[in-house]
Amino acid sequence: MKIFKLACRRVALVRRIEHSRTKLYRMALAWCHDPMLADDLVQETQILALQKLHQLNNETAFNGWIYSILNNVWLGHLRKSRPTEDIDQLVVADAASPEHETLMQQVDLMVRSAMSSLPNAQRQVVSLVDLDGLSYSEVADILQIPIGTVMSRLNRARSALAQSIIKRRRQSSQTAAQCERQESIKLRVVK
Repeated sequence: MKIFKLACRRVALVRRIEHSRTKLYRMALAWCHDPMLADDLVQETQILALQKLHQLNNETAFNGWIYSILNNVWLGHLRKSRPTEDIDQLVVADAASPEHETLMQQVDLMVRSAMSSLPNAQRQVVSLVDLDGLSYSEVADILQIPIGTVMSRLNRARSALAQSIIKRRRQSSQTAAQCERQESIKLRVVK
C-alpha cells in the first residue's frame, strides 16, 4: 500500500512539473527577454526538477522549489555567457484598432526597456513579486537572500522603473511636439 501511495505521489508531482511550464516560461522570459532562451531555461528546469523529484519533501513548497531550480539554471546561464536582449523583435498581436496596437506596443517597449535596464538582481525580484505574485519570504527562499534584501531590491527596482518610464514619456511627448511644429511650418510654407 505504501508503494502505491509513493507511486501516486510521484505521478502527481510529474504532472505538476509539466503544468508549471507556462508559469516558468513567463518568469524566464521576464528575466532574459529572449523567447528562445526562456524556452531553453524552462526545459532545463523541468528536466532538473524531474531528476531531483526525490528532494521535494514538502509539496506545499513546490512553487518555491521549482522557481529555485529556474533561478539556478538562469544563474548558470549568466555564468556561461552574457545574455543578449533584443526586445525589438517581439511582436505584440491584438485584435484592437491600429492606434490601440501602436499605443500598446509603445507601452510594452517602454516597460521592457525599463525592465532590461535594471540590474539582474532587481529584475528577478520585481518579476517574481509583481509578475507572479510571490510573497517576499518565497522570493527570499528562491533567491537565497534575506527578506530585507528582497524588500530593498524591490523598492529600488520599482523606483527605477517609475523614473525610467516617466523620462521616456517626456522624451516621446517632446518628440511628438517637435513633429507637430515641423508639420505646421511645412503647411505655412506651402500656403
